Amino acid sequence: MSGVDLLIVGTQGPGGIGQYITEQRRHLDGEIDFSIQQIGDFSTAGVLAFLRSVLLILGNALAFTRRSPPDVLHVHSSYRFSFYRAGFYVLFATHVWNRPVVLHIHGSSFDEFVRTAPLPVRWYQSIVFDAAAEILVLSAGWKDVVALRADREKITTLPNAVDADDYGSAFEGGVPHVAFVSTLSERKGVPELLAAAEELLDSGMEFRLSIAGKGTFSPRVEAFAAAHGDVEYLGFVSEAEKQELLGAASIFVLPSHAEGLPIALLEAMAAGNAVVSTTAGAIPEVVDEGGLLVAPGDATELAAALAELIDDPERAAAMGRHNRRLAGERYAWSTATAALLDTYEHHAERSRAIAH
Repeated sequence: MSGVDLLIVGTQGPGGIGQYITEQRRHLDGEIDFSIQQIGDFSTAGVLAFLRSVLLILGNALAFTRRSPPDVLHVHSSYRFSFYRAGFYVLFATHVWNRPVVLHIHGSSFDEFVRTAPLPVRWYQSIVFDAAAEILVLSAGWKDVVALRADREKITTLPNAVDADDYGSAFEGGVPHVAFVSTLSERKGVPELLAAAEELLDSGMEFRLSIAGKGTFSPRVEAFAAAHGDVEYLGFVSEAEKQELLGAASIFVLPSHAEGLPIALLEAMAAGNAVVSTTAGAIPEVVDEGGLLVAPGDATELAAALAELIDDPERAAAMGRHNRRLAGERYAWSTATAALLDTYEHHAERSRAIAH
């Protein structure tokens, strides 16, 4: 086991960062001594819930200042308010504790957050990035974005990861099964998905569509499923239920308008799904011959791409096999864990030098 004392800082629970930290903990267990510092998140479930969440966020920050400094911190951040909160931990650890911070950038709209930020926010972004010892981003494209505010030399690309052993393909042929697993929002392309599905169903094309997730479009998706016998709405699903759904599917669809590198995409690839998605974010860097990509927001293109794979199940199956191999080789958690351990050890040398 490594002798590094690591502190992981982030928001646990549902969402991309929470899911990443859960898997990070699982794969670092036994490899390094670590503890977790919860940041907390704002609640929008009424005024009292919001006030309680603010007090929790402040309480977490106060508790953080009173703990013993670790050797290295790994701070996870998304965009906007997530970044504003995470920035406090980066700045305190760097300037008060004099400890190295690895800042890990997530979030589907972080590129927009950087490019469209007003002057005060750009200033804050710059000082937080400057304070971090290293910045982890999900793709080469995002490295270019973050380099608008940070020294490119300390930006490292580390893709999201998946444990392919957690997924298996149970689809045995027959009627093609299309699955969507994500937040039910406009940003995830739900309006285009429903429009494309309706076009294909009206044309008499035979396939099943399973939609899992919750969000602002939940009522509309539920009504759509009630009106179409070949469509099922599953609502929020657990990790086990998600694994079962993706294993039973043959095609994964994610028509996002904005993305980083979606973990759900890697999970679908690990389950042996062909992919129909968009050119948003890092998706084109991941999906090569394992799927079809369309322009974000184009329901007609989306319908055509889905029809192409529904009509050719052998091609979809070949794409799925390719994706499963790729997920197990290029995006394995074992690879990510090794890279993270090397990163922590590298920065821990600074802490040891300071201590002596």
